[in-house]
Amino acid sequence: MLNTSPAATDPPPSPGPAAGHAEGVSTDEFRAALSRLAAGVVLLTAYEAPLDPEGPAGEDAGMTATAFMSVSLDPPLVLVSIRNGSRMDDLLDDQPLWAVSLLSESQKHIAGRFAMKGRLSDRLLFEDIPYVRGTHTGAPLVGGALATLECRTEQLVPAGDHTLVIGRVLSATLPVAEGGPLTYFRGRYRTLG
Repeated sequence: MLNTSPAATDPPPSPGPAAGHAEGVSTDEFRAALSRLAAGVVLLTAYEAPLDPEGPAGEDAGMTATAFMSVSLDPPLVLVSIRNGSRMDDLLDDQPLWAVSLLSESQKHIAGRFAMKGRLSDRLLFEDIPYVRGTHTGAPLVGGALATLECRTEQLVPAGDHTLVIGRVLSATLPVAEGGPLTYFRGRYRTLG
C-alpha cells in the first residue's frame, strides 16, 4: 500500500496566495497585525519655495507620520516612509530639506489635522499652530514638540506603494523637557500613561 501522508521532513503545504496579493497576507491581515505595533507620531514638514521670486510667497507642507525611525548614529540618519503620489512625496522628490517634530501627548489635535483625508490646504492647517522656522531648512518646527530635527535627504528608496526617505540630521533641539510622547496603537492616538 502506498503511503500518501507527508514525510516528517517535508515542509508544510503553502496556504496559497492571499486575496489581493500574488503571495503573502491580504492588505486587511497585514494592517491588523501591524496595528498592534505602537509607534511614535511625528509631524513631517517642508517649505516649498515660490516658483517665481517676484510672485506669491512659498508654502509650508506637512503630514503626520508614524513610520519614522533612527537609522544611524554616525552619521546621524533618520528614515520616514511617505505614500507615493502624496503632496509630501512630490515635494521631497524636488526639495531635499525637511523637518520632523516629535509630537507630545498634548498634540493629538495636530496629528489628526495633518492626517485627514480630503483636508484643507496646508496654509490653513498651520494657521493657529505655534511654530518657528528651522534655520537649516526653513521648515516649520512645531512649538511644544518633544524634539525637533532638521534634515537633508540623503537617499530616496522606492518600497511598494511608499518611498523611504533617508535624511541626514542637520540639527536636533529639545524644546520641551516634560510630558510623554504621542503614540499610535490599534488605529488610535494614545498616550503612555
